[in-house]
Amino acid sequence: MASSSVDGGSTLPTEDYDFLISTTDVVLLKRAWRNEKAAPEILRFESDLISRVREQIQLVEETVEENSTGGSDPLSVSLYQMDLDRTLFLLRSYLRIRIQKIEKYMFHIQKTDELWNRLSKEEKNFTSRCTNDLKQHLEENVLSKLPENYQSLLKQSVTSDEDDMVPEPRLDTFVLCRSKEYLTGIQLEDGPLFEMEPDVLYFICYKSIKPLVESGKIDLL
Repeated sequence: MASSSVDGGSTLPTEDYDFLISTTDVVLLKRAWRNEKAAPEILRFESDLISRVREQIQLVEETVEENSTGGSDPLSVSLYQMDLDRTLFLLRSYLRIRIQKIEKYMFHIQKTDELWNRLSKEEKNFTSRCTNDLKQHLEENVLSKLPENYQSLLKQSVTSDEDDMVPEPRLDTFVLCRSKEYLTGIQLEDGPLFEMEPDVLYFICYKSIKPLVESGKIDLL
């Protein structure tokens, strides 16, 4: 049986190695899904991970189809199908959560370079279409019928200094999280520096740990 080396150490059978890689990507997808679900703002799109997961889904779908028509053990086929359904659920839910955030904060995302660069190419196209369609609809059916001083799509009136009609994510939302390692020097808002122990649950303001979430040192739950 063919084998593959991992980190120059002991070798694993090819089938076991492929299973390990697949399991790792599913775990990473679940982590990305949890983070996206808990974070008040849209996070960076996991393009490499999603690409790999989609390839794996296609391979498993082909395997299920072949085994279903090839007289294989029905139990084995059902286990493949169960894993496939679980992965498809995570992927679809991850993408759906991101679309919901885009629909809610589309104007804020479009005008904020940091957030705009977190979107995939498809999400950027979707955001542009949504903002253009909504802008056209509101201008034709609502704003054009208001006094001139109130025809702005983004401001309550021409005297407003900011885009006060644009919804923004609440970064002061409290989230449940867990650190992967011992962390020090976390600055709480209007408070002292804070330390986090690994694998301990904390309920903390998202703004205080935002950089650590983005760097992957903290997982949201």
